[in-house]
Amino acid sequence: MKTNALMIQGTASGVGKSVLVAGLCRLLARNGVKVAPFKPQNMSNNAAVTADHGEIGRAQALQAFACGIQPTVDMNPVLIKPESNQKAQLIVRGKVHGRLHAKRFRKDRIALLNTVLQSFDTLQQQYDMVIIEGAGCPAEPNLMDGDIANMGFAQAADVPVWLVGDIDKGGVFASLKGCIDILQDEHSHRIQAFLINRFRGNIALLDDALTWLEQDTHKPVIGVIPMLDLDLPEEDSPFKHEQAPNKQHQLHISVIAYPRMSNHDDLDPLASDADIQVSFVRSTDELQPCDLIILPGSKHVSSDLNWLKTQGFVEKIQQHLRYQGKVLGICGGFQMLGEYIEDTTHTESESCQGLNLLPIHTQMMPEKTLQQIEQTASFPQGYPVTGYEIHHGISHTDESLFPFAACSADKQIWGTYVHGLFEQGEFRQAWLHELGFKITSHTNQHDKTLASLDMLADQLEESLHPQYLQQLFTA
Repeated sequence: MKTNALMIQGTASGVGKSVLVAGLCRLLARNGVKVAPFKPQNMSNNAAVTADHGEIGRAQALQAFACGIQPTVDMNPVLIKPESNQKAQLIVRGKVHGRLHAKRFRKDRIALLNTVLQSFDTLQQQYDMVIIEGAGCPAEPNLMDGDIANMGFAQAADVPVWLVGDIDKGGVFASLKGCIDILQDEHSHRIQAFLINRFRGNIALLDDALTWLEQDTHKPVIGVIPMLDLDLPEEDSPFKHEQAPNKQHQLHISVIAYPRMSNHDDLDPLASDADIQVSFVRSTDELQPCDLIILPGSKHVSSDLNWLKTQGFVEKIQQHLRYQGKVLGICGGFQMLGEYIEDTTHTESESCQGLNLLPIHTQMMPEKTLQQIEQTASFPQGYPVTGYEIHHGISHTDESLFPFAACSADKQIWGTYVHGLFEQGEFRQAWLHELGFKITSHTNQHDKTLASLDMLADQLEESLHPQYLQQLFTA
């Protein structure tokens, strides 16, 4: 097996693979190793724009940040963005490559293996070590045929695997043992070791179970990683910051979480601010009086807009505005606020009426706008703004409002195409002050992210068996 690459696979989705890969990347980079992340196939509507003008999964952009490098399309050559239960947009090396249909999923994806291997080979030539993230669970009998995301890739690329389970979910020993039992011998031998993630309590309580697992599977448990309070963007869990309102909150925000909501990490800098309370709202019953309603990004604007209308949110938003509440639309949410969305090329589905709250008209285009943003704000003050744009539609924008694209005459309703808009603390504070909200904090989200990555790297250095860590440093 190759010694300059390691793959982290998991017993299920959500066991912490993305975060552990980011932590390992950070630990190696801090110790002078030239390291890069890689995920053969990702399925997520939370994407980031790369330095080479493509799009990849948001988690791989975070992992690249942990390495101290710019993200590129080779770090996630296949990205699948669900549009419905049966259909998804297919992104190959950063660009739209058609659509995947559920009934042809296994057949169509195997043709992408060569592309995945080419991207992996590119990274291996450029970096001393590549840390690879698997997808979901490798021991799904219905997905093994034609797999390019887990053991199918590991076999083709000849890389070793560490298998991680989440003890906080319960059943971690059954999950780890079950994966070994289901995998065929040609795949199970690639698993070098087990990791147990998110442990709470006294580790001595695990001694008997750890001994049993190692004796039964003949695989070592090389680390038990404690539960950590990290301020990192979540690829698939937008509701992690939800909290009950209290008197300390100066600003109450409701985010309408429509079915195809995307890029929800835009809200992380707001949700992690002690002065701000953020709630994700999935029905009108949950929409309580608040200061600001946010319509976030959407992977399928027309269907999410129709959902807003049929669920009764239009009337609730209008009522909110009558009581002088504020509204912000981000990307697809911005397009919804306009008068009309024209889709003559059927980029998504068909043309539709917007909410008629901003005087804009959006023309859907087959080609996506993909660009990173690093500019000075025109409004409200000249603070630096970083972020990215990723959208199909083109709308008229007012450059004097940058990074916002439009604003109502009474300054109650705002729209922007910029994701990551609130990462920069001084700009975030200035805009909220413009709206009348006296938020005192102005910490950059990048600083919080880096602090969490360093905390994670410290813990991995302490928790993982030195012999196995040394293998990564000396590959």
